Amino acid sequence: MRTFLRFLGRFFLTLLVTVVILVGGIYLLMYIVCKGPSPSAGERFVLSVRETSMIGFLANWFYTDEEIAAIVEKSAMKQEQEQTDTSMVTVVSKGEGTKEEQEAALTQPEIEVVDIKGATYSGKMLIVKDPSRVFVGKIPQFGSGDGIPANKIGELYNAVGGINGGEFVDGAVTDTSTPAALVMSEGAIVYGDVNTVGHITGFTKDNILVLGTMSGQEALNMGMRDCVSVNPGIGPFLIINGESQDGAGMAGGLNPRTAIGQRADGSVLLLAVDGRQANSLGASFSDMIEIMMEYDAVNASCMDGGTSTQIFYEGEVINNPYSPWGARPCPTAFLVGGAE
Repeated sequence: MRTFLRFLGRFFLTLLVTVVILVGGIYLLMYIVCKGPSPSAGERFVLSVRETSMIGFLANWFYTDEEIAAIVEKSAMKQEQEQTDTSMVTVVSKGEGTKEEQEAALTQPEIEVVDIKGATYSGKMLIVKDPSRVFVGKIPQFGSGDGIPANKIGELYNAVGGINGGEFVDGAVTDTSTPAALVMSEGAIVYGDVNTVGHITGFTKDNILVLGTMSGQEALNMGMRDCVSVNPGIGPFLIINGESQDGAGMAGGLNPRTAIGQRADGSVLLLAVDGRQANSLGASFSDMIEIMMEYDAVNASCMDGGTSTQIFYEGEVINNPYSPWGARPCPTAFLVGGAE
């Protein structure tokens, strides 16, 4: 018995020493990153961890609140208030357009799945040729229980693909069934009212992606059919009227990201980039701008990101969400309806 207790004591002592060494090594590594010769490495560390409530406190181990605020301000996306110019997008419906446009449309797949790769990230993109198929889906009842993953929202609408949508209440209390602001679906306000103001991304009844800060009434007046709201600090506008917004180099740090964009021909780009993983650290807002510009977006905006980032196709989640439990519940999603 005494021998067993001695063995047990040595085992736990060894385990304790191992944990102390491991934690100490991680702390030393973070200290070198934050206080080493490269200021940009420390700034990227702060921007990356501050976007998650779970480990955001790590920044305070090495920086004061004032220093953190200065880093965040320096690297914040500068959002323009320019109105989306809908004339820059020409949606050609079946049987419309010139002969050349109709022939070109016939050679393009209705939905294309693309692998996205960068120096610090990997992800997936759905390119949807027909923008009329993209709409906002929602959970059956807001503010009741938890939300559900985007692919499960898709099942409610028989959707073939989609991404997570707008922001939900997430602060002192997290409620994945309650949107943060205005939501419209199928031409009607389904969360908020005519006076609710949102930093919105959505489609008009003419199937054109519009970005802007507006009230529910203003959205109705301009013919919005589907939209979600995301705080600009979480989901900034990336490209407006073909012009990239100010990404400040490393804006947002490296994290999982979701975005939606539209090309001049109306095709919709649904993007999810993985992050916080060994094989994909994540993307900054500047990286998201570059991806959307590479794929010819004239307008693009980020959705909720982090653990919410998810993309699905034909019922299956095709990215690697940063969560041991799989795709995170959410209240809304941008969905791709089935072909007519």
